[in-house]
Formats: sequence, structure tokens, C-alpha cells
Amino acid sequence: MNAAALEHLSAADPVMARLIREIGPCQLEPETWRSPFQSLVQAVAHQQLNGTAAETILTRFKKLFPGRKFPRPEDLASVTDEQIRACGFSFAKIRAIRDIAEKTLTGVVPTARQIVKMSDDEIIERLTEVRGVGRWTVEMLLIFQLGRTDVLPADDFGVRNGFRIAYKKRAMPKPKALLAHGRRWRPHGTTAAWYLWRAADAARKKAD
Repeated sequence: MNAAALEHLSAADPVMARLIREIGPCQLEPETWRSPFQSLVQAVAHQQLNGTAAETILTRFKKLFPGRKFPRPEDLASVTDEQIRACGFSFAKIRAIRDIAEKTLTGVVPTARQIVKMSDDEIIERLTEVRGVGRWTVEMLLIFQLGRTDVLPADDFGVRNGFRIAYKKRAMPKPKALLAHGRRWRPHGTTAAWYLWRAADAARKKAD
């Protein structure tokens, strides 16, 4: 993330300026080498779980496919639902993962080459056709795989909690209110979201 984003956020919002001073430069590094299939499976694993638990499940899942860093969509035909369940996935998430694989093979989920040419809205519209993939899941792909610069995941618990903490609010902001406030951050919503995540992390560490 570039210096222009930090300058814009600091000028537009004094609370964001304070977070940037306290936390330092944005360290977000998108994993552009990931395929959309991998990004969606990883995002599904992270749904409603903390990062450590999700990564533990993913590590077990990848061990089902020796010789690969991450399985290909067609590889899922070689394992049973029970094997995937033993990794820690719920049956709802297993159905989502199988649908991601099927829709990747049929072309609903675009290839890595195709997806970079699509707009954020086009990607959200296409990928939310997949079972178990909602707007939040696609927003994680936009941020962490594609490195899109103006994504503000207003439904994300960490972003909302970081906003509550940083702006000293008693209650969690409603997504609509967060998006309204976030208009001043555009076109650098992704960087703003990263700082709100860090604010939530810092508060949690302090509480521990």
C-alpha cells in the first residue's frame, strides 16, 4: 500500500491519522499467486472462526492431498466428506467447498487470468452465485488475493470492532453507518480496513 493512501487517510480523518502514527506503515501484502479457488476455500475456512483455528483446519485439509501445496478443484473428487469433516470443517462448509470446486471446473469461478480483468462489482456478482459464498467472502478475496485498494468489508466483525475501539464508541457500528463514515476514506478503503483490524488486535492483546 502506497504513501498516497496514508496521506489521504491522515488528511481525511484525524482518528485514522492517529492509528497510522501509532501502528506505522501498512503491512498488507496480497498473495497474488493464489488462485480464486484457493482464496475462496481459505475464506470459507475462516468464516465465523478466529484465524488460528481456521489455519489449523486448513493445514489438516492440505495434508489430504500429499505432493500439493494446495489441492486443485478436481482433486476434491479423491476425498470423502468424512475425511474433510475430520479436518474440522462443518458439513455446511464442506458443501460450500465442493460447490466452489464444481463451479471452478464449469467456469463460474473465473481463472486467475480472467479475474484480474474484472471489476470488484463483477467479481462480487459472479462469485456470490457459489454456495456458501457471500459478499464478505468475496471481499476477503478482493483484499488478500487481488490487492484491490478500495474494499471496506463493513460486515466484518474485526473491522467493526476496530472502529468501535478507535472511535471510542459504546456500541458496534451498523454496517451502513460504517460505510457512510468510510466514504471519506475512498479510494483507500482497504488500507483503512487494515488499520481497523490492527486496532482490534491491539485491544485484544492489551486485554490478554
